Amino acid sequence: MALKEHWRSGLGFVLAAAGSAVGLGNLWGFAYRASQGGGGAFLLLYVLIVLVVCLPVLVAEMVLGRSTTQSPLLAPVAAAGEAWRPMGWLFVLASCGILAFYAVLMGWTGHTLIHALRVGLPDDMETAKSLFGSVSTGNSALLGQGGSLALTAAVVAAGVQGGIERLSRWALPLLFGLLVGLALWAATLSGAMGGYQTFLLRWDPAQLLNPTTIRNAFTQAFFSIGTGIGCILAYSAYLKSSARLPREAIAVVGLDTAVGLLAGLITFPVVISFGLQETVSESTVGALFLAIPTGLASLGAAGRLVAVLFFSLAYLAAITSSVSLLEVPVASLMDRLGWSRRRSAWLMALLIFIAGLPAAMSIPVLEAMDSIFGGVLLILGGLLITLLVGWVVPKRFRDDLQTSKTSGGLIRLMLFFLRWVSPVVITAGLVISVVDLWRQCFPAA
Repeated sequence: MALKEHWRSGLGFVLAAAGSAVGLGNLWGFAYRASQGGGGAFLLLYVLIVLVVCLPVLVAEMVLGRSTTQSPLLAPVAAAGEAWRPMGWLFVLASCGILAFYAVLMGWTGHTLIHALRVGLPDDMETAKSLFGSVSTGNSALLGQGGSLALTAAVVAAGVQGGIERLSRWALPLLFGLLVGLALWAATLSGAMGGYQTFLLRWDPAQLLNPTTIRNAFTQAFFSIGTGIGCILAYSAYLKSSARLPREAIAVVGLDTAVGLLAGLITFPVVISFGLQETVSESTVGALFLAIPTGLASLGAAGRLVAVLFFSLAYLAAITSSVSLLEVPVASLMDRLGWSRRRSAWLMALLIFIAGLPAAMSIPVLEAMDSIFGGVLLILGGLLITLLVGWVVPKRFRDDLQTSKTSGGLIRLMLFFLRWVSPVVITAGLVISVVDLWRQCFPAA
């Protein structure tokens, strides 16, 4: 059954797709992974993976969605037959698994924002850890997780134009405005240059061959861009045939990368200015929920205002991503069972809430879900897209792009990358990620 909804305009799709890509992975994951991975070396690997791998895969995923007009569950079957049905289930599993722990992070972000508004910021690291402990456990964690999923379901239930596109049209410009303003403010801090040099400009060529740095770069690139989990595929099913997909993909990748860099220009100066390097390097939540509030507290009322603005933009980024993640199973239920959008959205939100309970109760479980669903399965999904579109249905790729008047030379170049470059690089990244993750989980093995 073809999906009947469409985007109001090409700009609406670009903003929604960029909103899908822009999320806590840019604000939360970028600083942590960059600090672990040698700064400049991590950044170089990240940019190369985005350009060489993620961009062609993103176009391929867009083609798969638009050419079939099917949900992520059924699009692989519509394109290449029943043998590819497991790929559709992988999309649904990965998106639901990511949203299950992502909603927990959204809850933490929302609680931190509310606390900064109503009470203020923690004066020292011990107070920050106590505050984080109160919002990340027990009823507070469940309330934040459930509230975030309810808000996400409300947007998705309102439809493509009335919910997703309407949110993206005001949220993305506001998010970029806040980012630019905060980056300019961070540049005035006494430790700004030290922050840039320590994290972004520090160069250690040995990190280019470090398995953990490579895994972090792959995870950050795929998680940040959002390809390989069906979100862009779901959104592309609502595209009109006239949309020029390579141009749209470049816009999405450019906006997402800009957000990651701007976030780094905010986070790193704050970390260095207030001597919080160890907090960031040792904890996946250190940069966002411990270091930033504690550092800004020393600036008094101005720091509190900056914290409110920062966590407001973080929640904006989170909700635009969570909406795209929920759209994957919702579109699949609508497509497969003929259910209404409203019914599908609220049922899936409930099921994902239940699936995320272990992550809400345990940070190690959340980190494990991040590594598996937001890392390994995400990269696997990207690999399957390259194999399907590059090798099994390349004619569909050519025909769809020719319909929107994409030049033949550009089509051939992207197909070359899809067939001969992306699969090799993604396979290497997947193997390195699995081996490195195994060694970290079972160091004595």
